[in-house]
This record gives sequence, structure tokens and C-alpha cells, in this order.
Amino acid sequence: MAEFINSMIGQEGATFGYVVAALIHCVLLLHVVAVGALIFIWLERKVSGRIQDRLGPTRVGGKFGWLQTLADGIKLLAKEDVTPDGADQMLFKLAPYVSFAASFAAFLALPFSDGWVANNINSAVFFVLAVLGLEVFGVILAGYASGSKWSLFGAMREAAQVVSYEIPLGLCVVVPVFLAGTMNLVTIGNMQAGWFSNWFLLHDPFTFCVFWIFFTCATASVNRAPFDLAEAESELVAGFHTEYSGLRWSFFFMAEYGSMFLVSGLGVILFFGGWNGPIPIMHIIGWADSGGLTGYLANLAGCVNFMLKATVGVTVMMWIRWTLPRLRIDQVITTCLKYCVPLASACFIGAVGWEVLDIWSPNHLHLGTAPAHTVNEKWATAPRGLPNAIEPLMPESEQHSKDGLLPESEQPAPEQAETAGASQPARTSLLSASSQQEESP
Repeated sequence: MAEFINSMIGQEGATFGYVVAALIHCVLLLHVVAVGALIFIWLERKVSGRIQDRLGPTRVGGKFGWLQTLADGIKLLAKEDVTPDGADQMLFKLAPYVSFAASFAAFLALPFSDGWVANNINSAVFFVLAVLGLEVFGVILAGYASGSKWSLFGAMREAAQVVSYEIPLGLCVVVPVFLAGTMNLVTIGNMQAGWFSNWFLLHDPFTFCVFWIFFTCATASVNRAPFDLAEAESELVAGFHTEYSGLRWSFFFMAEYGSMFLVSGLGVILFFGGWNGPIPIMHIIGWADSGGLTGYLANLAGCVNFMLKATVGVTVMMWIRWTLPRLRIDQVITTCLKYCVPLASACFIGAVGWEVLDIWSPNHLHLGTAPAHTVNEKWATAPRGLPNAIEPLMPESEQHSKDGLLPESEQPAPEQAETAGASQPARTSLLSASSQQEESP
């Protein structure tokens, strides 16, 4: 996008294009978080209503209450912004923005389709988990700066919970990263292209179990019930945001719903094929790798597919909240250290053993797999276990080097070739003999 903007103004490599592209990316991601919170709050009211045998919002904005969240937002804007007398003025006002900024910044490395990412980095998995963990600093600041013991208790609970669940969460994420051989989320999503049998969820039984551990830890890391001890209203009034009201109170919930969508999207990319549907329609009709308008439409369909999958994950979190009772804080930590960590470690060892022993899995079918996309880790995208595996394209010079040949323009003179052949060490001949023995039946 930056190159396109610079070409429009006739200044190649100018800083202006990159600044404008960064602003466009930030505005788009901000709409994802804000509009997503608008929809998810309405959805949670409807889901909780149905589970409790109610109808939920039915009056504001039509039969289904579409504008209920918008009316709530206007109400929060009109409410008075009160700061307690005993609070730390600066930290109290800063805490909601710290939480929201951490949730928002993690979206910078989350791809929504093939190449549709604000910042395509090779360590995207690590970046998302690391930045998402910074959200707890806003909660700690809010609890400390409020000058209330209830807020402080809730903040300390959140800190202990988030730090504890980052350990099994990281162990679960390592499994698909190991299978893909890369931490680039775009590469991981493209490696699962084709039919649903290519999804990492179906690679082996251990990876299948790892996803459910990941989903449990992700639910706890975003402070959702039954792990929402930081805001347990039956014990701590409202937890870390007891003293907040108005717009600052809403920033905490926008950060929470944004984090819910983020971890659901991360799970979709790591386990459920990312933007690739269960049936590769765009690959079948030849639009996925065509470029131009058809390629754009294929990416748009992949983006819609990705957002629908992530929304299903958010809906399941809501379903769990209104179904299971809240745990005690000791039970939350026990679930992490005594169950999630050992199970995640065992599944990691099992997945590694499954891969090392090269046991058959549905992923080895490579149904509907197209030629590898242009990615940095090209070695990781070649299908395994197939006699006619499609290898990524490489420059002609690299292909000659791989085959042991040189282009005609670089062929040595006959006398140079004889001198080089005579000076080869004996180790080369031994390696050639051993390779011939391995190739013989």
C-alpha cells in the first residue's frame, strides 16, 4: 500500500506513503475492535437471554434490539466521569487506555486473509502473545490507582491469573508452530489451504486435545467466566473497575471483547485453517492464486470466513460464561498448574513423537493443496510424504546450485575443471559413495 501511495504522488520510497498506509491500517483495526465490541455486546445479551429463557433486547432498534449497544454507548458518554478523592489522578485516568492499547496493538500482526495483515512479521505468534499479555498492566494500574481495597484485590487476582495461564497457553501454541516450522501466521494459514483434512486440528490426537487446552487458557487469559475472578461482583463489588464510570469504564470492556476476538482468531489460524474454508471453493474455481480482481475477491471471501470462525469462538466463550459457575481463585490457579500445564506438556511431547515417527495423519493427504505461496520459510511449505511433491519456485541460479550445476555463462574452462576435480578431498568421494548406497534398493 505504501508503494502504491508513493507511486500516486510520484515519489518512490518517500516517508509520506508509509505514514498514510500506517494510519489506514490503524483506522481499519480500530474499527474492528470498536465495531466488534458493538456487535459482541448485543450478541452476549441475546445469548444470555436465550440461555436464561428470556428474549434479550427486543425494543431498541427493531424486533431484535439491534441498536441496544449503541444506546448504551450514548448513555456512557453522557454519564459523569468521576475520580475518587483517594485515587492517583494520573494513573487512574491512564489505566483504561493502557488496557485498550495492548489489546489493539496485538491486532497489528493478526492476518485476516492471505497477505491482509497490518505488519507481516516472521515472529507474529510470539508478538501477539507478548503484546496481549501487556493488557494486565492496565488492570494492575486501575486497581492500584483507585484507592480501594476491592479494586486492588481484583487487580492482584488478574495479575496472578494472567501470568499463570501464559505458561500453558505458550505450550499449546508451540505445537502448531512446531508442525508448521514457522511463527509467521500468514505462512501457517497458507499451509492449511485445501480441504478441512489439512487443518492442524486433525493432524493427530494430541494436537486435537491441545486446542481445547488452548481454548481454556485463552478464556482465562482474557478474564472471562468462569475465570473472571478479577471482577467477581459477589465478592469484590466490581473488582478492578469498581471506581470507574462513563467512557473510561467502556474502554475496559472494549479491550476485553477485542481480546476475545483476538485469541479466537489466533486459535482459528493455528488450528482451523485460518481463512481457508472446509471446502476450497476459491482454489477449485482458480481464484485463490489468480491475482487481480478475482484474487481480491478470493481474499475477501477468506476474510469473511476468518471472521465468522472467530465469531463462533467468541460465541462459545459467551455460552460458557452463562452456563458454568464461577470458580474460586484457588481453583483457578489449581486448574492452571495441576491440570493445564501437565496436559499441555504431555500433548506437546505426543505431537513431537507423532511427527518424528512420521505416523499417518489426515494432513498427509494434502487434498486440494495448491502450489506453495510466496513465503519466507519456503522449506516449510513443501508437502511431505508425496513422491511428486510440489516444491516452491526458486530463482534459476538457486536451482542450478541445488542440482549441482552452473549456468552456461559460469561454466569453468576444461583445464580449470580438471584441476578442481583433482583437488577434491577424499571426503567428497566417500559422501558420494554413501549417497549411492542409500539410493540403491
